[in-house]
Amino acid sequence: MNTPSSLEDLIGALRCLPGVGPKSAQRMAYHLLQRDRQGALHLAHALDHAVESVRHCSKCNNFSEEEICSMCSSARRETDMLCVVEMPADLLMMEQAQCYRGMYFVLMGRLSPLDGVGARELPLERLLQRARELACEVILATNFTVEGEATAHYIATLLRAQGIKVSRIARGLPVGGELEHVDSGTLAQAVLERRAVTE
Repeated sequence: MNTPSSLEDLIGALRCLPGVGPKSAQRMAYHLLQRDRQGALHLAHALDHAVESVRHCSKCNNFSEEEICSMCSSARRETDMLCVVEMPADLLMMEQAQCYRGMYFVLMGRLSPLDGVGARELPLERLLQRARELACEVILATNFTVEGEATAHYIATLLRAQGIKVSRIARGLPVGGELEHVDSGTLAQAVLERRAVTE
């Protein structure tokens, strides 16, 4: 089949999205061109605008259209804690939980040697500088994956060497969870991280 080169380019471009293979990219391209050309134009404009406008906040490294994002410039945030997360989506989850009012630092990744992500690929110098500026407790809220744990351990070592107080979010049973439905690793961790019952 003789596919127009511009259509092939579109299909190839769509394949850069995570989880999108050749068939999915082809379906998306055909849908946009056949059924939703207006949506395709809006998508193209939004992508172009985002690429031109969105950068990293100079303090927390999250996505922002300003040099310093609204969260970092807010007078309502507590400056005695700095929470380190892997990705912007993790920051959003923390905010939705409404359990934390401090500052953040977004790594935009995690240590993953198999994927070619080492310490030099993460903005660790900026993290250390931010932690020194705030002179606060740093809470490591990386994911509980092998890579997330390795990242937390590496960062904790760096921070402690600078005399900075470091803590790690706890693991355990989900709120409302029943023991029979919890995996053994989570249950074991909950037992290890048990705490005293107080009145």
